[in-house]
Amino acid sequence: MSHQSYAHSRPDTPQGQWQPLSEHLREVAHKAADFAAAFESADWAHNAGWLHDLGKADNSFQAYLLRENGLDDSGYDDSGTGRVNHSSAGAALAEEKLGPCVGRVLAYLAAGHHAGLPDWNTCDTGNAALQIRLQEGKENLERIRGYGVELFRNLSLPTRPPAFVRPDSFHLWIRMLYSCLVDADFLDTEAFMNPEEHRKRVAFAKMTELKNALDRHMAKMAADSPKTAVNEIRQEILAACRLAATEPCGLFSLTVPTGGGKTLSGMAFALEHAVKHGKSRVIYVIPYTSIIEQTAKTLADIFGSENVIEHHSNLDPDKETQRSRLAAENWDAPIIVTTNVQFFESLYAAKSSRCRKLHNIVNSVVILDEAQLLPPELLTPCVDALNLLTRQYGVTLLLATATQPALPNLDPPREIVHDPAALYEKMKRTEIHFPADFQTPTDWISLVDQLQEHEKVLCIVNTRRDCYDLFKLMPEGTIHLSALMCGAHRSDVIAAIKQRLKDNKPIRVISTQLVEAGVDIDFPVVYRALAGLDSIAQAAGRCNREGKLNMEGLLGQVRVFVPPKRAPRGLLLKGENTTRELCSLSDFDIQQPDAFTRYFSLFYSKVNDTGIRFHDWLVKDVNPEIAIHFRTAATNFNLIDDQAQRPVFVRFRNNDSLLLQLRVVGPKRDIMRKLQRFTVNLPVRDAEKLQADGLLEEIWPGFLAQAMPSFYDKTIGLRIFLEGLPVEDTIV
Repeated sequence: MSHQSYAHSRPDTPQGQWQPLSEHLREVAHKAADFAAAFESADWAHNAGWLHDLGKADNSFQAYLLRENGLDDSGYDDSGTGRVNHSSAGAALAEEKLGPCVGRVLAYLAAGHHAGLPDWNTCDTGNAALQIRLQEGKENLERIRGYGVELFRNLSLPTRPPAFVRPDSFHLWIRMLYSCLVDADFLDTEAFMNPEEHRKRVAFAKMTELKNALDRHMAKMAADSPKTAVNEIRQEILAACRLAATEPCGLFSLTVPTGGGKTLSGMAFALEHAVKHGKSRVIYVIPYTSIIEQTAKTLADIFGSENVIEHHSNLDPDKETQRSRLAAENWDAPIIVTTNVQFFESLYAAKSSRCRKLHNIVNSVVILDEAQLLPPELLTPCVDALNLLTRQYGVTLLLATATQPALPNLDPPREIVHDPAALYEKMKRTEIHFPADFQTPTDWISLVDQLQEHEKVLCIVNTRRDCYDLFKLMPEGTIHLSALMCGAHRSDVIAAIKQRLKDNKPIRVISTQLVEAGVDIDFPVVYRALAGLDSIAQAAGRCNREGKLNMEGLLGQVRVFVPPKRAPRGLLLKGENTTRELCSLSDFDIQQPDAFTRYFSLFYSKVNDTGIRFHDWLVKDVNPEIAIHFRTAATNFNLIDDQAQRPVFVRFRNNDSLLLQLRVVGPKRDIMRKLQRFTVNLPVRDAEKLQADGLLEEIWPGFLAQAMPSFYDKTIGLRIFLEGLPVEDTIV
């Protein structure tokens, strides 16, 4: 008996209105090919689309659809009762018909389109390895060989990858194809299963419209801003960015002192460049979730919130619309604001949900803000990805920072500001005073006396413990700011700091370095505990930021001091030691831009780069067998070491009802998104100790929350430094 094969069914829908398998395969093939045309790979994606769900033609899957809809499955020779693997048959057909070169590329895609791109062999991933899946697929293929032979006639037959693909870039090319396939599959499935939601994927504004909106905004800003020296320089930087935007695509750098307006000048470059060169979108990549909201709000106010999609873990679900949530899944919007974690981990990901967006990075303008904050241990794979995007995928990359790093092996960028040294001299707003003696620390009591000499002062220290200890010695009214406070709490405190500064009221703040990047506050005096040179420069960016003191013939004062305790072992200590080493040289001047080139070159030489491991997993065995270990690489590419940290939900701003919902119904998506703003990360062993002491409780398996109301303080946050609790101090 012959049967119509279906790809999807809908509840309470007659079988005759289900989606035929042939229709689904054809639509996915066409969509995937359209996506992949942007990188000369349409035929490969077309084939992957036809192959990915071949296994659904099996009687076992068709019987499963009938059972799921309460229909009689007796017409099928099948005794199965559960879900059916349908991904491996297409993988096996590809390898059988097209050989181990062309066929294996398509096999990775088909086999992984639900479970994620697999490793080749069985070392770490067992039955998920492609070797195992291909053997399983051969058995499945035998049951549907007739359907497979018919389907194969729809395939185009490429003989080799596009000319730009080399062994060292093979893994990214496969991920890009995979992105095209999974996004096409998601979209076509959504169109059938949930047409109402699918219709919410409406068109966005064109790049020309967004450019015009920014032009109007910048013109109004220029007209409304006071004619200060700083604002004149900002206009010069803006003009340089617009001029550079007319140049050919590729890699650019924007080296601008903190407070030089690089956010909007960078966007002006991006949109001018996008209009001239037909780029699809602008992706703004920011190092920390703690500072992303400010940038996203600025851009949304200019371009309309419907055109600016935030994609990060701290996104407030109350600000999320269904349209923005859908666009965040695949970055199908003209302006994306995201984090280093989302951007780089996606480029090395294996899961379909993380890879789905990758093809929309192709032919975009990417602004990498504060590039010096890329993780040094993962610098080689990060730089490799940036080079490949600009060389092979039509990406124009802008590195925007006040402290331009010397990223090893990065293709040479074109600097937009032609004389950064002169610009830094013109924008000089601070004097940085280093200690005369780097060996003698300043005790907290002496530092408190110094800080009390100033009505408005910010003091930045290296650890949460240092922040707590110094704050406890300060007079009443001092403000504490650290990651002991949840995101919602920190936002409230930063808003209060800005208001006091605006009202010209006395204010003293003790903070960790979380205040150093992207937080627009302006103090006349800043104290900074000895640290890496980039951190000291960022701290200086919170001092006389608007150049108001210059108008009085003065400069902001930045005073670097040696704290009682050295920085924690690891990157913080390496940064501190690098600064000590450079400051001992007679020809070193931190006010010159080349100071940071010298600093980063020396700093990176002290760090253990893990790049060789990624070469072994992703490149070493591409020839001749295309043996790539996607899943192992993805597991090891973590910009944040999640294994070392444990998020703890705290009680703040009357969120007890959210915690109760988690306790009762479990980690539903909307609950978890709302609770994200109320988390504090702790080292795992310390979280376990606090749980054992009854200060934290597991309110759902795997989720810890504050147990006692008094354990969270409205001034300092989570009270982990109570006497007798030996908590680590390595988190800012």
